[in-house]
Amino acid sequence: MASNPRVVPVILCGGAGTRLWPVSRKSSPKEFKPLLGETSLLQDAAMRVRGDGFDSPLVVTAEPFRFIVSEQLSQTC
Repeated sequence: MASNPRVVPVILCGGAGTRLWPVSRKSSPKEFKPLLGETSLLQDAAMRVRGDGFDSPLVVTAEPFRFIVSEQLSQTC
């Protein structure tokens, strides 16, 4: 057992895009939008789980969003 266990963050991302319509749509859910600043909600979540004690996040999303997730996370790191 490791003496300094690390947390593996799990970020759930993507959805139907109905609650924040018309800003959020099925093809572009709110997680990918910069609603609270210059970065998206996904990027904000990824930045909160960086640093000591954290492994890279595991992002659970739908297949159509895989490239958006990859692009946005690469801009964050």
